[in-house]
Amino acid sequence: MQALDRSLDRVRAARRRDLLFAALALLLLFVASLVLLGLILDLVLRGAPHLDLDFFTSFPSRRPSRAGILSAWVGTTLVMVVVAAVAIPLGVGAGIYLEEYARRNWLTDIVEINITNLAGVPSIIYGLLALGLFVHGAGFGESIFTAGLTLALLILPIVVVATREALRALPREMREGAFALGADRWQTVAMFLLPAAGPGILTGIIVGLSRAIGETAPVITVGALTFIAFLPPSPVGSEFPWVNFDWLWSPFTVLPIQMFNWVSRPQPAFHDLAAAAGVVLLVMTLAMNALAIYVRYRARRMLG
Repeated sequence: MQALDRSLDRVRAARRRDLLFAALALLLLFVASLVLLGLILDLVLRGAPHLDLDFFTSFPSRRPSRAGILSAWVGTTLVMVVVAAVAIPLGVGAGIYLEEYARRNWLTDIVEINITNLAGVPSIIYGLLALGLFVHGAGFGESIFTAGLTLALLILPIVVVATREALRALPREMREGAFALGADRWQTVAMFLLPAAGPGILTGIIVGLSRAIGETAPVITVGALTFIAFLPPSPVGSEFPWVNFDWLWSPFTVLPIQMFNWVSRPQPAFHDLAAAAGVVLLVMTLAMNALAIYVRYRARRMLG
C-alpha cells in the first residue's frame, strides 16, 4: 500500500513539473510574441506616414524629403525573379531525383549529408563563394544575374529538403497503385506524387524565397550598390520577341541594402524612411506567404 502511495506521489509530482514547464514555455512564447509585436508596431507607426506614391516612384536622395525606394524595390523584384527561375526547377528536380530515382549507396549518402549541412552555412560564405565563382571566375560582374544566382544557391538546400520531405510523407501505396495501373516511374511522379506533394513543396519554396528577399550579406559581397539613381533596362523589348535580357547584367540595389544605407545616416528622418522600407519588405514577405497558404489550401481542396 505504501509503495502504491509513493508511486501516486511520483506521478503527481511529474504532472506538476509538466504543468510548470508548459506554463513557463507559454510565458516565454507570450513574451517573445509581445516583443515581436512591439517591434513590428513601432516599425509601422514610424514608417506608415511615408508610404505614399512619391516614396515608391522616387530615387534615393541626399534629402530625406525627396528620397524614395524606386530603384530598391525594382531591384529586389528582378533579383527575386532570377532566384525563383534558378532555385525552383533545380531544387525541386534535385529533390525528386534523390527521393525517387537515386540508388541508395554511399555516394547518395554523401550528397544528402552535404545538402543538409549546406542549409546551415552562414549566408556570407555564399557571398564569398559567388564573388570568386560568378563575379571573377565566370565574369558575370556585379549584376542582377550574379545576385540572383547567389541567393538561389543560398536557398537551394531548403527547396531540396522540402521537396524530399513532401515526397517522403506520401504513402507507399500511392506509388504501388500507380505502377499497378501501368504508369512508369515518370508518369507516377508527374501525375500522382507531385500533385499530392505540391502543398509541402510550395511551402518550402516560399520559406526559401522569404529568406532570400531579406538577405543583405551575400548581395553586399557581390557588389550591390548602396546608392543608385537609375533603373535597369526594361525586361520588355520594343521589337520581336519583345523580351529584353540586358537587365540581367545591370548594377542593382535591393531593399535591405537601402534600409542599411538609411539607418547608417545620422539624420532621424532617414531612420523613418528605413522604417517605411522595412514595412514594404515586410508586406512583400507576408504577401508571398499568404499566396503560398492560398495555393496550398486550393491544392488540398482539389485533392480532397
